[in-house]
Amino acid sequence: MLREKMLVLNDAQREPEALLPLTPAVFHILLALADGEKHGYAIMQEVGARTGGAMRMGPGTLYGSIQRMLKDGLIIESQERADPIHGEERRRYYRLTGFGQRVLQAEAQRLEQLVHIAKSKQVLPGFGTVGEA
Repeated sequence: MLREKMLVLNDAQREPEALLPLTPAVFHILLALADGEKHGYAIMQEVGARTGGAMRMGPGTLYGSIQRMLKDGLIIESQERADPIHGEERRRYYRLTGFGQRVLQAEAQRLEQLVHIAKSKQVLPGFGTVGEA
């Protein structure tokens, strides 16, 4: 609990843009945690399902990214389980910090701006496409 309070104090002073651009793995992990805490395997499953299997995240990538994200204060490991399900006592659950939420929002906005530029350059459908009459 003390660590969480210290993170909150430091979060307000940190600029999310300092960590941008995010790697695809980190962005997908943050997205997976945006709607609540999850354990590592659930994160891998959600990323695979959300991307239709296009993004496959193995344990090495997942847990290496998680370690960096913990160090950067983007996520924390949940210490308490409300009602541990039998067999899940050993699983580690992760959730976003306030700073992690701000970094996720900043990255989503950055990517949205890039998509807008791509559309305006007629790279993507939306503002007229290449070869359209």
